[in-house]
Amino acid sequence: MSHADHQATSTSRLALQATIHCLTGCGIGEIVGLAVGLGNMATLVLGIVLAYTFGYALTLVPLLRAGMPFLRASGITFAAETLSITTMEIVDNVVVVAIPGAMDAGLGDFLFWGSLAVSLVLAFVAAFPVNRWLIGRGLGHAVVHGAHS
Repeated sequence: MSHADHQATSTSRLALQATIHCLTGCGIGEIVGLAVGLGNMATLVLGIVLAYTFGYALTLVPLLRAGMPFLRASGITFAAETLSITTMEIVDNVVVVAIPGAMDAGLGDFLFWGSLAVSLVLAFVAAFPVNRWLIGRGLGHAVVHGAHS
């Protein structure tokens, strides 16, 4: 394998890890937000706020545990996660809103879990190239990875 092939594989692997990481934070936020059961608009806003909160926390906490100062860890977290979470949230919410009845479905409904699964899969597909692009330029999770090294 050439150096370029190895670098492309490494970039793709890191982008996959970053996107799974983002999906985890967004998924937790969306589920908690939707589970609260407020009105549709309030649920949508709460889900978005919680997706950012959990997405940022999943990066910030390990950096702080590793002894990084709060301001530096916060800056790295914000830079690494914002574009990925934003991409994921736009796609996720557009899909859930577009699926008839999904916003009114409860936790016990197949429509809730089915629409969430479809929206998160599509959000993952949209966020992966964003993360790959960021990492390829030494940004995003490349910065987080470098901070852990």
